[in-house]
Amino acid sequence: MDTNDFRRARSPQAKQQREAAILDAARALGAEHGIRQVTLTDIATAVGMHKSALLRYFETREEIFLRLTAADWQEWAPVLCTEIDRVDDGDAAGVATAFARTLAARGMFCDLLAQAPMNLERNVSVEAVRAFKLVTLTAVGAIVTAVRARLPELTEADGVDLMAAATSMAGTFWQIATPGPEVAALYRDDPRLAHAIVDVEPRLARILTAMLEGVIGQRAGRWPGR
Repeated sequence: MDTNDFRRARSPQAKQQREAAILDAARALGAEHGIRQVTLTDIATAVGMHKSALLRYFETREEIFLRLTAADWQEWAPVLCTEIDRVDDGDAAGVATAFARTLAARGMFCDLLAQAPMNLERNVSVEAVRAFKLVTLTAVGAIVTAVRARLPELTEADGVDLMAAATSMAGTFWQIATPGPEVAALYRDDPRLAHAIVDVEPRLARILTAMLEGVIGQRAGRWPGR
């Protein structure tokens, strides 16, 4: 769309449509290039706006991507809860696999999870952060409830620890697994660097399984713990 075609939204409905178009453009650019590479100008150009016009809808690029992160939390949580509901009672590995599978399938979300605490929450208003945190709080609560229904030995705090570990590692592993083309070629060509090639899903599943089985073992008194 040419920027000359842009007309300022006049009605609430038109404003919502314009915001949705901005978010869709940012999502497409982020998925193609990575969140860090996308500028506010890139988003404005993709929508067919001047940058100054886009700033009427979002204050910063970080606010745009923080909104996308919140939307992805809202999409992921019910999907993960459904997967956990299918796991047998007491199956820690099954719960861990559900986390790993659903996160690894959402590369853009993993990228956002890594960027949110480092960048996206740091150049937005306090109210934008509050709105984002309330969305994540609701999602975490639903997921922890689903986990504890299958693994009743876990406390609420254990469930929150699991959420923190899963999302932070997913974000980190995705960054490691998606280097630039030249670095990716280096890893493939030099056998000494093979360890740097990360397959997100199995590694995340292994670590979360070990974490859950360890906590459950402590709760059952099979070995000393907290």
